Amino acid sequence: QVQLVESGGGLVQAGGSLRLSCAASGRTFTDYTMGWFRQAPGKEREFVVYISWSTGSPYYADSVKGRFTISRDNAKNTVYLEMNSLKPEDTAVYYCAADYRRMRMTSVNGITYWGKGTLVTVSS
Repeated sequence: QVQLVESGGGLVQAGGSLRLSCAASGRTFTDYTMGWFRQAPGKEREFVVYISWSTGSPYYADSVKGRFTISRDNAKNTVYLEMNSLKPEDTAVYYCAADYRRMRMTSVNGITYWGKGTLVTVSS
């Protein structure tokens, strides 16, 4: 079992920044591809970004490319999401996700572990 706990959400004005954290516990962190998804009110959960377990390379959704940055600290079993130039359309609950040695994590399908989410609200 892997437990994921997100933190760092909140209210921010458009153009501002937030940093989300996801602390993982329970298994060998380095074996897991880690990712972030988000779900806006009335919409389906969508892919934001993931970082590979094997290469450490990130992959971003087009909607956040150039504004968001994912990183992982394997010593702290934590993955971060730095969000800059936030827009009202970024408002959503952000979920941390983990899957064992998964090659790609752009779909919600089949993801084994989820956090409970943290709310990000961007005001205009």
